[in-house]
Amino acid sequence: MAVIDQDFCVIKYPDHVDRFIRCVLIQKVNDHCEDLEYGFWVSLSEKSFKDYLENFDNENHETQYFGWLCNYIPQYKFSNSVPTTVVTKSGNDRPEIFPHQDFDHPFVKDYYEGITKEEAEKRIQGMLKN
Repeated sequence: MAVIDQDFCVIKYPDHVDRFIRCVLIQKVNDHCEDLEYGFWVSLSEKSFKDYLENFDNENHETQYFGWLCNYIPQYKFSNSVPTTVVTKSGNDRPEIFPHQDFDHPFVKDYYEGITKEEAEKRIQGMLKN
């Protein structure tokens, strides 16, 4: 069974439950004045998910959680999920995620080094086609 809305997703299996929240990842675009903003799902532990859910309407709630990036990103191949830090923001904006810099993967490298405007445009066009 699964329950999903704009901000939360819970998938119940016979032997476990997966919990996800909607977050934002801001990808630096090196040769442009705007960055590329992704909306991603991140899995959280039961404890972190409950804390986030309980404080969802609290405009002053600021904290950090450990989470796993759980999205398909066409430009990358993943054999494992990417570990992230999920940072909540005051004002009820969606949390921002930061991949762990020590995780060896091209996605993490691109996050910290930035991508070109041409690459950002290719990604946007690819998403619009899907």
